[in-house]
Amino acid sequence: MSFTLHGLGVSSGIAIGRAMLMSHATLEVSHLTITPRMVDKEIARFDAAVSAVKSELILMKENTEHAPAELAAFIDIHTMFLEDPELAEKPREIIRERRCNAEWALVQQMEHLVEQFEQFDDPYLRERKFDVVQVVERVVKELVGHPGRAALRAAKNSKEDALIVVAHDLSPADTISFKEHRFASFICDVGGATSHTAILARSMAIPAVLGLENARAAIRDGEQLIVDGLRGVVIVNPDPRVLEEYQLRKNQLELEKTKLKRLKTAKSETIDGVEVQLQANIELPGDVPTALDAGAEGIGLFRTEFLFLNRGDMPDEQEQYEAYKKVVKGMGGRPVTIRTFDLGADKDLHPEANASDRVKTNPALGRRAIRLSLAEPKMFHTQLRAILRASKHGPIKLLIPMLAHAHEIDQTLAALERAKSSLRGEKVSFDENIEVGGMIEIPAAALAVGLFLRRLNFLSIGTNDLIQYTLAIDRADEQVAPLYDPLHPAVLMLIAHTLASAEKVGIPVSVCGEMAGDPDLTRLFLGMGLRTFSMHPSQILKVKNRVLKADVDAIAASVRKMLRLDEPGKLREALEKLNAG
Repeated sequence: MSFTLHGLGVSSGIAIGRAMLMSHATLEVSHLTITPRMVDKEIARFDAAVSAVKSELILMKENTEHAPAELAAFIDIHTMFLEDPELAEKPREIIRERRCNAEWALVQQMEHLVEQFEQFDDPYLRERKFDVVQVVERVVKELVGHPGRAALRAAKNSKEDALIVVAHDLSPADTISFKEHRFASFICDVGGATSHTAILARSMAIPAVLGLENARAAIRDGEQLIVDGLRGVVIVNPDPRVLEEYQLRKNQLELEKTKLKRLKTAKSETIDGVEVQLQANIELPGDVPTALDAGAEGIGLFRTEFLFLNRGDMPDEQEQYEAYKKVVKGMGGRPVTIRTFDLGADKDLHPEANASDRVKTNPALGRRAIRLSLAEPKMFHTQLRAILRASKHGPIKLLIPMLAHAHEIDQTLAALERAKSSLRGEKVSFDENIEVGGMIEIPAAALAVGLFLRRLNFLSIGTNDLIQYTLAIDRADEQVAPLYDPLHPAVLMLIAHTLASAEKVGIPVSVCGEMAGDPDLTRLFLGMGLRTFSMHPSQILKVKNRVLKADVDAIAASVRKMLRLDEPGKLREALEKLNAG
């Protein structure tokens, strides 16, 4: 019987293949009573499983060179949980006290810990329960005979051209191991656009649909699947006509990819000779080769906060300097825009702190980004010095996130001057004329953009947060995510106002949110006056293709008319006409 499941498409493309179900080991554990003389043996079995998983995680971390670099951080936190007495020692006590099997003891302790994590009000701390579950899942698999590895061996030996992983959830260690095997797609019951599974899928350029809720229970091993990563659709046992249609779409997409690769060395210029800069967003120094391979003309956004997540300490100045230097030298003279710490609601600097001290009603509106940096002057000073030191190796621009007030800019510039002065005192060379820019991601900043233009060298519009703050929509909340609309008239008005205001005074502006990487919006942005786009490397060639076919003079008048519309339906119709022209 054919049926369709709907979830969140986190990595575009089409995959057609057979389902391979990954076991959810913690749901399959049985309770066994053991004799007193077997207790020590059972504890030894538990210790051996923990040791084996720990060794496996260490080995996987060593082999993450070509995986998304942030996955190493995920492995670190899993190793930390594995070494915690709550998981390493408590199950041993349960085995001894209750005379039960190791699997059961471990799952009981896991449920206890999960219950504790669920009591936290802080979303970061609550989400750590998933890390606990994934760690326990891996140890249980070791104890019961490696069902996960058996699936991987089956994948390696399979003659199927395309195997699609179907799981409740996937741990970072699982996803890294998948890189060595022939998987065409990932689909999971849980997960979002920023989960490690989504990150890996995008880095591997394979389709993925997450948040399906009951796919693991509804799909049987070996069933034929169609995964549409763009629309977030999974079709189970498709009928021949649907299968034929999707096979055709898949072939067309693959042909388009081949054609796009030919554009890598082409100059980013419109038909009427308007030059456009296409830059890449990166999280870690290891992303530079991917950016260059995609033809990036620079780094438009280096999210430095990913250097500091999921670790027990703060990186010192030298460590930061080495990371920034690696990016700058790796780009070979191309411009690199480094954003200062953008930590807060979804990325916590001090997750180990007492939750009650940090709980806020609206964490996204709290002390984050530049507010946090100014409140932590020592930390900010360290980062500014590291960035300045790296500026001697190539062109660096400094980008300040979440600006809303003039005094925030003034305080930032004063902090930068203090960092410069300290380096001068030590006779350390740096770029004295380093450019400083600001993120426009709060409606207030867009509406009062003049005060930012008078103080800064450039602007970068962060559309992800701008949309969320303008529409009061958390796109990570599945209950309101459908209301997240980049084409809302208010959003377009704010972007257009920012671009027009900056053009009048000759200040350059880029867009670095997801809207920049949407090819359907390329002609609209060009007509609005945007000349610098920064996006995920995988989108650069798609956007370049639209740039090369665009005539700015011809579309500018249409875009001006379009921006006067305030009915969403009419806006979308106008966009379709614009792209069809």
